[in-house]
Amino acid sequence: MIVGVVSGKGGTGKTTVAVNLAAVAEDPVMLLDCDVEEPNCHLFFDSSMEQLESVSIGVPRLEADRCIGCGDCAELCEFQVLAFLAGKPLVFPELCHGCGGCFLACPTGALIETRSRIGVVERSRTNSCTLIHGRLNVGKALSPPLIKAVRRYEAGSGMTIVDGPPGTTCSLAAALVGCDLALLVAEPTPFGVHDLELLIDGARKLGMPMAAVINRATRGSAISRDLCAKEGIPVLAEVPESEEIARVQARGKIASHMLPEIRTIFERLWPALSSACHR
Repeated sequence: MIVGVVSGKGGTGKTTVAVNLAAVAEDPVMLLDCDVEEPNCHLFFDSSMEQLESVSIGVPRLEADRCIGCGDCAELCEFQVLAFLAGKPLVFPELCHGCGGCFLACPTGALIETRSRIGVVERSRTNSCTLIHGRLNVGKALSPPLIKAVRRYEAGSGMTIVDGPPGTTCSLAAALVGCDLALLVAEPTPFGVHDLELLIDGARKLGMPMAAVINRATRGSAISRDLCAKEGIPVLAEVPESEEIARVQARGKIASHMLPEIRTIFERLWPALSSACHR
């Protein structure tokens, strides 16, 4: 079972849900931190990270003497990596997504592939959890190839939790594709509900089964529950608004290890997830 834990905005509690789920799992679990711009699952585990691989993408370098100025490469590229001004080609490699289409489009072989390092994949292990995360290099803006590299380490069988990036960009798609369930983490605020609507729309376009967890639940949580009910999305758990949870996590501790009532919530969430995956 592969569960993608995602949220429409940062600070909703996505990592809180992912880490606590991993912490209470009865069987060994793999936790993939795909929030590669700012991975933080490792802050809750007392083990050092080891590098598994360096990740790079192929970007074009122009051999000007071979270029005939046909413009085929620029016409193909969706990201304006290549441009022609007065018949002279310009290359903007920092915009490149590494698809390789320009190399195929060029009739004279004027574009040469060079490798651009975008980040690393790292791993740590505890008794019951293997944590894999990607760490995007500072100044790099392209996260999907690194997210896909992290996803390659998911367990062939058993339990895998994917802690996805916040928001509803292409990074979300890279993290969710191939998951059995999108677990949407919502917060009961007007901003949280707005971003939850965007998240539901994005996950639905990917054809993902969905369930939800409401984090920092209060008496005002009805606005999140009502939206989920309207969209036909089951709410599997509510994690209460709690200063004690905040204190525990501020010390780098896992709430379900320190607070029995929180452990109970996440222990009950596992069978609910299994049922939601097989609906």
